[in-house]
Amino acid sequence: MQIKTLILAPCFFGAFLLCPTLVKAEDSEPFPAVACRSDHKCEDVLAVSGRTDLNPKDKARVEKIVRPASDFSTTERFEAMQGGAATSTAIVNGDAFSHPSANITFAEEEQFKLGNALFRKFWVSSPSSTQASDGLGPLFNARACQSCHLKDGRGHPPENSADATSMFLRLARPAATPEEEQALADYLQLNFPDPVYGEQLQDLAVAGLAGEGRMAISYEERPFELADGEIVSLRHPAYSITGLNYGPLHPDTTFSPRIANPMIGMGLIEAIHEADILALADPEDADQDGISGKAAIVRDHRTGELALGRFGWKAQNANVRDQSSSALAGDIGISSPDVPRHYGDCTAAQTDCLTRPNGVQARLGDTEAPDPVMDLISFYSENLAVPARRDVDNPQVLQGKELFYQAGCTSCHQPKFVTRRDAANKAQSFQLIWPYSDFLLHDMGEDLADGQPVGVANGREWRTPPLWGIGLTETVNNHTFFLHDGRARNLTEAILWHGGEAEAARNNFAQMVRQEREALIRFLESL
Repeated sequence: MQIKTLILAPCFFGAFLLCPTLVKAEDSEPFPAVACRSDHKCEDVLAVSGRTDLNPKDKARVEKIVRPASDFSTTERFEAMQGGAATSTAIVNGDAFSHPSANITFAEEEQFKLGNALFRKFWVSSPSSTQASDGLGPLFNARACQSCHLKDGRGHPPENSADATSMFLRLARPAATPEEEQALADYLQLNFPDPVYGEQLQDLAVAGLAGEGRMAISYEERPFELADGEIVSLRHPAYSITGLNYGPLHPDTTFSPRIANPMIGMGLIEAIHEADILALADPEDADQDGISGKAAIVRDHRTGELALGRFGWKAQNANVRDQSSSALAGDIGISSPDVPRHYGDCTAAQTDCLTRPNGVQARLGDTEAPDPVMDLISFYSENLAVPARRDVDNPQVLQGKELFYQAGCTSCHQPKFVTRRDAANKAQSFQLIWPYSDFLLHDMGEDLADGQPVGVANGREWRTPPLWGIGLTETVNNHTFFLHDGRARNLTEAILWHGGEAEAARNNFAQMVRQEREALIRFLESL
């Protein structure tokens, strides 16, 4: 598909950049971003006629700052502030992902701190004396949001330990009846849970109840030879489940390993205008460049309306609140108005689980995490600041950036967006941001395939993860495990696992000499 001309207008508020905005200069025709299912009308979701939040003057001044870089001898304007005015410029240490958006108000700082407390709090099983914390499980993977997103950062596989808290197995099976097929066609289901074990394997349970089983991982080392003769060993994982306590899995159930994603910049991602993401989609590869990004279509948990998916490894959630409510229900077993499952992921086959008391307190609401709780957790999640970049003007970093572009990495890792002017929170409004993602689904090849469809994403497709903050993973989380299952032990391995639509970019990296590869990695480490 043809990408329309993009234009930008800078503006300032005090010392903070509030603008630049990405638009489609010709906004009369909608973007054909994904093929709608034949038996359901999703055209309205995709018929976004450009940047409806901007006036003609805004649109006419955008192009200069959002078009791809062409001069790599120096930095681009505002490049270090990769989260716009919300960027954290705090000293870089283990708390680098835990600072609030720099441009929220004093009153909003209180909301952020209250949300932080809820994000960190340990839920307990019912009944207990701490009634506002009742409702854990009965089956669960973690007792707190922070347990998976340690220091608001990236999860990891259970390396040399039994700690699988920040990694879990998603369970799903294909549709088995015409009714289930229709539910998929109508976007009412993303897929279908295992009839006994549900949507997720939960290794923990409240007292007196058995956990479902434990994830087991084995690795096979596979050599990858680079063009200059260097050999990189890639570890190929195999997954199984041991100690199943409720009988066998359904024979058609697949399981997909997932590590927890970093929390930074989520509110800014939600504030990207749909038109800007849809403009990058090319599901039929009409331009024949080998890249066919596809937009995810999902339903908003609260309204039930169709929306653009942009959160989660398969872009299965449309907004931060949906992502939060899904995690509360699936990981911790906490119900909310958005996902009112008081027994979390317990299934009808797990009768003992369903007899356990839940944590609903009538005086507080009709779910375990009522609206005030969800509002605060969502606000906190929306306002975890992206850290400022380091060494932006370092010659090796600038060379690595150029090589990143030349290799074709920006075909999916779109460098820049400008958020919508009418964002729900002014802190995310009209910001030039640098997430390095198109937030679309891409076929990543057989080696990274999990075989598990999620909504419109098939078993080989994954959402392009944003790269901002990736260079601080070791500083924050004391590890460098990457990709959806943490199989890559460093950034080089992560690149070499890329296949499918990203195979050409991977091969371009593999053809580089060592000094060039090191420069590209140094660029990534500066993000």
